[in-house]
Amino acid sequence: MSRRIPEGDTRLRDVCDHCAAIHYENPKVVAGCLPLWEGQVLLCRRAIEPRRGFWTLPAGFMENEETTSEAAARETWEEAHARVDIDGLYTLFNLPHISQVYLMFRARLRDLDFGPGSESLEVALFSEAEVPWDELAFPAIRETLKLYFDDRSRGLYPFRVGDLMKSGDGRDYQVRFLSSS
Repeated sequence: MSRRIPEGDTRLRDVCDHCAAIHYENPKVVAGCLPLWEGQVLLCRRAIEPRRGFWTLPAGFMENEETTSEAAARETWEEAHARVDIDGLYTLFNLPHISQVYLMFRARLRDLDFGPGSESLEVALFSEAEVPWDELAFPAIRETLKLYFDDRSRGLYPFRVGDLMKSGDGRDYQVRFLSSS
């Protein structure tokens, strides 16, 4: 393998020196849910790195041969042993600095029969005032929660697309929204 720009391309790629097959590296898709129950959201405290011990919405990498909504429901089951009904896509965040795309779906918990999966230390329902804002694991999760609680006060839940960009010092993020429907 060598890293070079293949003929007709504009980016460095890993190319097999023997057969010239190009091995593409593309962004990873993270799908998850904003599971809701009577005005509260279900959060999971991570049992794995990165950000072990921090709180998040149930989400994870898509698998081959599944839809984004199937991935979101599967991740919710795996991390919180919660069954959900998907209401629709709520936020899409591009994270180009780590080559990820987050797709978060609004969802309704079917019941209160949930508990930590193997990737969670604990799971719990939180009202807006109870959310551990300083202990959230990822910027896309923080932004999704902020949008939800703001939208809930108006009773409207538009789909939003945004970019989460690292700030100049690399310690914080700036959000640039591209659209809202």
